[in-house]
Amino acid sequence: MSRADQLHSLNVLRTLRSQREPLPRSLAVAALMHDVGKCRYHLALWQKTMAVLVKRVIPPLADRLGREENLSIWRAPFVVRSHHAKWSAEILRACCADEAAVWLVERHQADILALCDHPQAALLQCLQRADEAC
Repeated sequence: MSRADQLHSLNVLRTLRSQREPLPRSLAVAALMHDVGKCRYHLALWQKTMAVLVKRVIPPLADRLGREENLSIWRAPFVVRSHHAKWSAEILRACCADEAAVWLVERHQADILALCDHPQAALLQCLQRADEAC
C-alpha cells in the first residue's frame, strides 16, 4: 500500500478505537485492510485527485467510468475507486482472513441501507463513518 493509504488505514483504526471499546477484531482488521486492493495499481497523484473531484462533481460519470476494468491512463483511477473493495476482499481471502473482516472490507463502500438487516451492519456502519471521517 502507498504510504498515504497506510496512514489513512491507521487513522481509520484510531478513529474506531476512540469510538468503540472493546473493538471487535474483525472491525480492526477491516479498518487496516479496507483499501489494500488499491495496491494492485499504482496511481499518480493527479489521477487520484481527478477521481475524487469527478466523483464529487459528476457522480454518475465517475461511476460509469469505473464500471469496466479498463485500466487506461484516464479510466484507471475510476476503476480502482470502484473495484478496490472487491480486490481488497480477494486479497484478504487469499490470506485466510476472518470471513467477518472480509465481508466488511468487501462492502465498505456499499449502501448501508441495502444491508441494514445483516448481522454485521452495525460494524459496517462504524467502518464507513470512520473511513469518511479520515
